[in-house]
Amino acid sequence: MAELSPISVAFLLFPGVTQLDLTGPAQVLSRLGNVTLDLVWKDRAPVMTDAGFAIAPTAAFADVPRADILCVPGGIGVAGVMADDAAMAWVEGVGTAARWVTSVCTGSLVLGAAGLLKGYRATTHWAWHHHLALFGAEPVKARHVIDRNRMTGGGVTAGIDFAFALMAEVRGPDHARMVQLGLEYDPQPPFDAGSPERAGEALVAAYARRMEALAPGREAELRAAAKRRGFA
Repeated sequence: MAELSPISVAFLLFPGVTQLDLTGPAQVLSRLGNVTLDLVWKDRAPVMTDAGFAIAPTAAFADVPRADILCVPGGIGVAGVMADDAAMAWVEGVGTAARWVTSVCTGSLVLGAAGLLKGYRATTHWAWHHHLALFGAEPVKARHVIDRNRMTGGGVTAGIDFAFALMAEVRGPDHARMVQLGLEYDPQPPFDAGSPERAGEALVAAYARRMEALAPGREAELRAAAKRRGFA
């Protein structure tokens, strides 16, 4: 697709990433046309996801000092990313110069910790939505939020919607519709339980207990990370 201007996309890949936060939008954005797409970590050794399988990075931090689009996915490993000076320096450096600074799910908290969402409207997974304010962002409940050149997506599967919205901004709605058709993205979930409002209080409480068991102390880790990164 030589008629399209070249564009580069860099995803942060880190231990404990929620793979669909990454692979969903990566699949969509790989069809931007004339695109270079990298999955970036410290080195090229396989990185374990929270799904129990590994993904191989395509590049190391030093290989990708800049990109047109930065995307940070979420997952149980985000607190570890915030505590990693090399990872945060890369996010901040690439994000400062990128045309689009984006995230999926709790990846927005990493952007926030890097100082890239201060004064911006943003969203994240519903269970962690209130933590955006820790990093100077304005929490907005939406499937995806655009504020100037920042675009943040909600939890996990929202990353696919986010990617199509970003594609429409970059290549136009017609291109995005064509890719949507090609991917047969026509969601028809078997259950109406995809939001806390529709799932009901009992299911929301059960989910909260499950997440506390899987990642105990995560809220305290986020508050500590905010303090370490200089946020009151």
